[in-house]
Amino acid sequence: MEPIIQILAKELDKSPEHVENVVRLIDEGNTIPFIARYRKELHGAMDDTALRTLADRLQYLRNLDKRREEVKSAIEGQGRLTEELSAAIDAAATLAEVEDLYRPYRPKRRTRATVAREKGLEPLAQLLYAQEGDGPAPEEAAVDYVDAEKGVESVEDALQGASDIIAEWISDDADIRKGLRELVWRKGYLVSAAAAKEPEDTVYRLYYDFKSPLNRAMGHQVLAINRGEREEILKVSVEMDREAALIPIRRAVLRPGAPAMAFVRAAAEDAYDRLIFPSVEREMRNLLTENADEGAIHNFALNLKPLLMQPPVKGKVTMGLDPGYRNGCKVAVVDGTGKVLDTAVVYPTFSERKKQEAIDVLARLIKKHGVAHIAIGNGTASRETEQMTVELIRQVGGGVSYMIVNEAGASVYSASKLAAQEFPDFDVNLRSAVSIARRLQDPLAELVKIDPKSIGVGQYQHDMPQARLDETLSGVVEDCVNAVGVDLNTASAPLLSYVAGLNNTTAKNIVAYREENGAFTARRQVLKVPKLGPKAFEQCAGFLRVPESKNVLDHTGVHPESYEAAEKLLSLCGYSLSDVAAGGIGALRERVKEQGEAQAAQACGVGVPTLRDIVAELMKPGRDPRDELPKPILRTDVLEMKDLKPGMELTGTVRNVIDFGVFVDIGVHQDGLVHISQLGAPRRVRHPSEVCAVGDIVTVWVLEVDEKKKRISLTMKKPKG
Repeated sequence: MEPIIQILAKELDKSPEHVENVVRLIDEGNTIPFIARYRKELHGAMDDTALRTLADRLQYLRNLDKRREEVKSAIEGQGRLTEELSAAIDAAATLAEVEDLYRPYRPKRRTRATVAREKGLEPLAQLLYAQEGDGPAPEEAAVDYVDAEKGVESVEDALQGASDIIAEWISDDADIRKGLRELVWRKGYLVSAAAAKEPEDTVYRLYYDFKSPLNRAMGHQVLAINRGEREEILKVSVEMDREAALIPIRRAVLRPGAPAMAFVRAAAEDAYDRLIFPSVEREMRNLLTENADEGAIHNFALNLKPLLMQPPVKGKVTMGLDPGYRNGCKVAVVDGTGKVLDTAVVYPTFSERKKQEAIDVLARLIKKHGVAHIAIGNGTASRETEQMTVELIRQVGGGVSYMIVNEAGASVYSASKLAAQEFPDFDVNLRSAVSIARRLQDPLAELVKIDPKSIGVGQYQHDMPQARLDETLSGVVEDCVNAVGVDLNTASAPLLSYVAGLNNTTAKNIVAYREENGAFTARRQVLKVPKLGPKAFEQCAGFLRVPESKNVLDHTGVHPESYEAAEKLLSLCGYSLSDVAAGGIGALRERVKEQGEAQAAQACGVGVPTLRDIVAELMKPGRDPRDELPKPILRTDVLEMKDLKPGMELTGTVRNVIDFGVFVDIGVHQDGLVHISQLGAPRRVRHPSEVCAVGDIVTVWVLEVDEKKKRISLTMKKPKG
């Protein structure tokens, strides 16, 4: 274990003591959100992202250790494990290096070299490969191995078999493979071309004549090329200067002046052409794909987090509109808590008369329920629905605003078992309208009901390793849910399932207990829920909020294990829990500073990081970190693509951040693209995520509009003059 701790500490630039503490906490079954929030003294205040990186790397290094032992055991079972080989395996830093060392000893399928060995040609191969200065010429040495009974009919047959054996030895040499792998990565090229002689114009046209250094190929290029190859539109290969690649191989195996040198040289070239390069080419393609997958998954996670953490538009009656042509526009009105008040279906795209009828129906619903906001899904017929909404707002005399909501995944949710349980009497389309309304009210609470892959803020997500993608995205959702906290008495089972220490079963049990026994009135009451034991309570308690509790600490992010410390702190500073409940302790931080943080922490029996967290919670009990972010843009008027002119200044919301740019919602039906070169950063950026994130409110200027192709080019660089 000690080497792993040292490796992690060095790679992550953390102290070995903190790394060892985190490893121990993980091994004890603690969740990442719990460790991040409530064990800061033990890990030096690493955030959840750093902790997840550590956990991932820990798993890899442990798998590497396990594989080392498996390989050594397998070689030892053959009686061929030497101290030198064992040391080399222990020193291998990657799984690929371990497999290179194991290659000569791995049971092989029947190869040309296997056949040659069966014919008794291995001694000849050994003699020639030794390349002794006074050794025989290959033709002379081969005469002794001609044996028709063994299938060696001639000298040429003997030499061919010996060459096959030598080629396999060279191919199995771990040092040669490692050196060549590094050389191809530095000097090789990823090349793609159209598979057809006269290719059609497709989305892959950029890759019909494409060539990029392997180590500079962008992730989105690799993923696009891979998909084009799968669809048989592209032919893909790795190119490497053959002579440049053969130089280090020759240097490693040839002994100048030996009679057998030319023979071994030919065998080495055969090894490269037939065995090594095809294998290294596959490895390079796999490496590119793995890097591209990890980059895309990382990018998806980067986009997902700010989307989930978008500020909610709380406490207002909201109307959700799920636009459509043939089946009409589905309507749902929900109250400030998301409870459905009314539903309807209108047909604003059928005719002018039908549009006016729709406006009349919606106007009555607005007046009847006091609707403050309208959420419009951004799918089919969204633009027409938005135009109708503007007319509707004018007709009701204002006082209502609207927002286009990304409806990605709404149809997935509406057809799910969860939606059927939640709204058994509703049509599938009406469930979508409810989801759209709730997405405006509380994006996090609604989006957790949907498979993160379906939320639509990534690229090539269906091409990713699904287990890895699910694991990463679930981690993001978990971090977001626990950062915000969950109301124990109103949260749905899907939302509760992401709370640290809970799972689908305990989440459902909490909802069932709540329905049977009424609202929870204290955090500790959750221990009465079936299958929720002390360990699960320790993990989840700090993230559960109980506004109905008489103990104000149950409303906060203070963990029950720190209640005594919180009360000591309040007493030390001249406050009480009733002051917290009344919200009258704005000066708490200043009083702690007067006492001295270290002294106050010692008096309360906690560390300084925990003390600071307690202070923050007591000053704003029940605070929502999302409230501190810029509010979403609510509109009252519509803008069309034909209204856009180059140079026009607009305010928009970042919808998606991908490798080559940023898509921004500027209030027209089509999002505009800010290319990475137009981000306006003071320095060159490697990825757009360095400049902005999903949900950011940005100022952009129109560069170009192509109405036919529905493309809008934007810039974040302010035009001169």
